[in-house]
Amino acid sequence: MGTWDIGHFDNDTAADFCAGLDGAAAGEREGLVRRALAAAAGTGAEEYLDFDEAAEAVAAAALVAAQCPGGEPVTTAYGPDESLPVFPVDLRPLAAQALERVLAEESELAELWDETEDGPVWRRAVRELREVLAPASGPAS
Repeated sequence: MGTWDIGHFDNDTAADFCAGLDGAAAGEREGLVRRALAAAAGTGAEEYLDFDEAAEAVAAAALVAAQCPGGEPVTTAYGPDESLPVFPVDLRPLAAQALERVLAEESELAELWDETEDGPVWRRAVRELREVLAPASGPAS
């Protein structure tokens, strides 16, 4: 799987995605993030989401979440080095939808993680990322 740790950027595909962001013109970076999220979110529930699309979606979602209240800054050496634009708020629900698809039964990335002892920890980290992007609304006060 080309993975060295459990973090959102700790695999070859996510690191390559971030390197692609660094190599893109500043004005193209938002579009690359949006396309990665849309590719995963647009996959039908019955379609198999391949590893590369899922890993890119997780990395893209982590970049969007880093700009949300409660989001963790991206400090890993495998994340982008170049500055990113301030992402529009409409990317948040798209990122959350992409993560739902990544966690679904027909996802190669989830399937591979589920075969490891770290699968539950990985799933929890992705669900926490999703919660930053689309917080559950609490009871009305």
